[in-house]
Amino acid sequence: MKCLFNLLLGVWVFLNNGASGVDTDGVSVSMMEGDSVIFHTGVKTNQQEVIKWYCNETRIAQISGDLSGACTDVQCNKGAERFRDRLKLDHETGTLTITNITTEDSGVYELKTISNSSSSDKIFNVFVSGVSAAERDEVKRKSVKEGESVTLDSGVTKSPNYLMTWYFNGVLIAEITGDHWSRICTDDQCEERFRDRLKLDHQTGSLTIANTRTTDSGLYQLQIDINNSSFSISRVKRFSVSVIGVPGTGLSSGATGGIVVCVLLVFAAAATAGGIYYRHRRIYTPPAAQIEDDNL
Repeated sequence: MKCLFNLLLGVWVFLNNGASGVDTDGVSVSMMEGDSVIFHTGVKTNQQEVIKWYCNETRIAQISGDLSGACTDVQCNKGAERFRDRLKLDHETGTLTITNITTEDSGVYELKTISNSSSSDKIFNVFVSGVSAAERDEVKRKSVKEGESVTLDSGVTKSPNYLMTWYFNGVLIAEITGDHWSRICTDDQCEERFRDRLKLDHQTGSLTIANTRTTDSGLYQLQIDINNSSFSISRVKRFSVSVIGVPGTGLSSGATGGIVVCVLLVFAAAATAGGIYYRHRRIYTPPAAQIEDDNL
């Protein structure tokens, strides 16, 4: 039944937008179940404006310039709420955010902006593709041996309006927008951990970690933000990476290098001392009296 509903809604959206693909009745928004979406109003509220949001002709949010008439879903529709704890209304712009969207959220969203001198409407035709609960909550698992490289695949082809951000255990480590990427660590420990070992694919945004260490084990999260002048879609992918230590390599590369240097210095010092002693023995001549005593 759900598949039939999605199919009919898809046909409805297609017909409303015309066979040519030109948007004639509003903005078309296609996303996947579990995504978050932000609908932009393009205005900034003031004391004279009232902003109302509707979903399939049912009011789901409202705000006035002085905030006296603010409400979202539960407050607006007591006993008939559907977006419980998933709606957020920006008090300065009237922008509407819906998190963890579902196929039941598909439909026609209407923005009404009302002021003393004028009023305007904006339509969003929303279609949400179904995704299984397992896929929504999926954490892709990667296991590699210490010293190997690992690639975390984004699964998408990047577009200019994509902002792709990578996190490691909640810490921002890299991002790519347009053709530019940068490694951004928010603390010194992060910067030292991944120094010169991160690489981002400019076509897909996939992340490669070279010469992995056991300290690289943890949760990696990719946030994909698809930005449009009228709306923004946010999608999250998660990866659990386990780096298995190789026997005999329990020490970090830095510690191992330090030990090697110390051993070489010890050998060098011993060799220098031995050379000095050897030369001293060769040039040392005992006193004549001692030679006579030795001959007795």
